[in-house]
Amino acid sequence: MAGQPDIDFHKLVMKDIDGKDRKLSEFEGKAVLVVNTASNCGFTSQYEGLQKLADTYGKRGFTVLGFPSNDFGGQEPGTEQEIKRFCEERFQVTFPMFAKVKVTGDTKDPLYMFLTEQTSGDVRGPVRWNFTKFLVNPKGEVVDRFGSMTKPMDSDVTKAIEAILP
Repeated sequence: MAGQPDIDFHKLVMKDIDGKDRKLSEFEGKAVLVVNTASNCGFTSQYEGLQKLADTYGKRGFTVLGFPSNDFGGQEPGTEQEIKRFCEERFQVTFPMFAKVKVTGDTKDPLYMFLTEQTSGDVRGPVRWNFTKFLVNPKGEVVDRFGSMTKPMDSDVTKAIEAILP
């Protein structure tokens, strides 16, 4: 990101699904899986696996952070409250959900600038669809990335999480 200051994951403040500011510093020292979500996508059923990851590894210092986005196919047209209700009622989601964000283009959220531009190797590059998963280590560094086709409970994902748990 030539000419732009570096973004620190743990210094970001995001609006949660209820519109309240939430500092990502509260996740410092934890492994985090950041996922762009959508309620009307062929991959929406991945919410179930994401919740299972949160349940399985939560007590060991891990969480999932869900960021709804309407960037792909208009598949997240609802309001934050509609999204929250859908996630809670349909998939019993208890992990933190946030307000809708832009994950692509020139106006993408600083979080997604960090995830896609301030990383290197295979994790760098634009988000191509809903349910792209970024694994952030307890120090706030992106250490892995999984595309939409990779299910949350896939062994590649669980092994990567286990490798960085505090």
